[in-house]
Amino acid sequence: MIRTVARATQWWYERAVKPVLFRWDPETVHDHALQFGAWIGAHPRLREMVAHGYAYHHPALTQELAGITFPAPIGLAAGFDKNARLLEILPAVGFGFAEIGSVTAVPCAGNPKPRLWRLPESGALQVYYGLANDGAAIIAERLRRRALCIPIGVSVAKTNAPSTAARAAGIADMVAGMRAVQGVGSYCTLNVSCPNAFGGTPFSDDSDALDELLQETDALRSAVPVFLKLPCDSTAEEFDALLAVADRHAVAGVIISNLTKDPQYPGIAVADRARLQRGGISGKPVAQRANAHIARTYARYRDRFVIVGCGGVFTVDDAYEKIRCGASLVQLITGMIYQGPSLIGQLHRGLVERLHREGFASIRDAVGSGVAGIHSSS
Repeated sequence: MIRTVARATQWWYERAVKPVLFRWDPETVHDHALQFGAWIGAHPRLREMVAHGYAYHHPALTQELAGITFPAPIGLAAGFDKNARLLEILPAVGFGFAEIGSVTAVPCAGNPKPRLWRLPESGALQVYYGLANDGAAIIAERLRRRALCIPIGVSVAKTNAPSTAARAAGIADMVAGMRAVQGVGSYCTLNVSCPNAFGGTPFSDDSDALDELLQETDALRSAVPVFLKLPCDSTAEEFDALLAVADRHAVAGVIISNLTKDPQYPGIAVADRARLQRGGISGKPVAQRANAHIARTYARYRDRFVIVGCGGVFTVDDAYEKIRCGASLVQLITGMIYQGPSLIGQLHRGLVERLHREGFASIRDAVGSGVAGIHSSS
């Protein structure tokens, strides 16, 4: 019955809803989706109806990672629910965890509009939001007032402003943002790789700068695990240098990866190249490079880091490939926008079927199975 409802809603979304929504400005659609989701989430009966049609649960999907129980591996990436408005509805849709933000130490209006574009032939979005959010203090208070039904991460980034461009000022700003969200959420992510903020990405471009930042965040003695969101466009050597720094500090996990700003934009269809604007690209063009970074990280560090795979998840095959590369958890946004919210339950159901087919008792058994022959010295 649940599978039938999910298939029917996906058909309806792809044939009737998406063609209408994709005629509108994407940021306007996003804003309305947040309002609609928050409204449904505020009504228990509606939440129950959504959960009945969308959510899928199975014990093989549950994991204990960094002291946190994740009921399922598919989560919402930071960037969709920037201001923690959807906390009630996300579990009903079927997410096993979610990340809000990125939040900044002070409220941030973000970059000028327009700042979001669809690249439909490529299964991608081009994003130039520039960390628009209500500010860490306001969002932290919003989180404190809500009961969290699934693990919620809080992504913290450097405020998008000229005043934070210098290294010392940027470190002080990120520390202030992290301090403001202490005591809320299940884990804290330091987003050191947002490509759309003033001053670029100093903490992912320079491993020494990252080391200096992490010395300061270590001093906060966070009550929750700290994750790092790492860049897509780094070379293998640059990525290794960032991981080596993270390994020396109180970093429990890494999210791989952020948007790409590669000027060649590999993976962008010819038909979409005329649509290119400014900002980073999410979705399918990120997948291959993210998977390579995931596999390299797992081969070198194994269980030292919780690896969260992010980028280009549209199908069960996409999610499972990240798990085989070494990701214990998988995040998405763009796939849900193109496929609809029924995608989450379909991914979880498909993962269970794949695990059984390949003889794995649980998701943990499949993690890294595709890189088992890679030695840590590679």
